[in-house]
Amino acid sequence: MARVLSISTDLMLGSRVDGALSAAGHEVVTKGSLEEAPLEGIDAIVADLDVENPGALVAVGVPVLGYYSHVDVDTKAVAEAAGVDKVVPRSRMARELPELVAGLLG
Repeated sequence: MARVLSISTDLMLGSRVDGALSAAGHEVVTKGSLEEAPLEGIDAIVADLDVENPGALVAVGVPVLGYYSHVDVDTKAVAEAAGVDKVVPRSRMARELPELVAGLLG
C-alpha cells in the first residue's frame, strides 16, 4: 500500500491514526512536525492543522488530508485556500480515516 506521514502532537490521536492506517495496510511514519519528517518516499500526509502550516504541507507535493477542531472554521478556510486536498473535522477524520486516505490516493 502507501507510505503515509502522520503529523500530530496528540499522542492518543496519533496512536489511533497509526493503528487505523496500519490496519488498512499502509506504512505509517508519525512525527510531531513536518520539519522532523523524512519526506522521501511519502505518498500522502495526514496532518493536524493546529500543528502544521497548510502551505508547507501542500509544498511537499503529495496529497494532504488535514484535520481541525470542528469549531475552528478559520483554520479550515486557510487550509482550503492553501490547497490542502481534503480538510475535515477531527471527529470525521478519526471515524473515516482509512476511507479518506484511500480517496486521496485514488
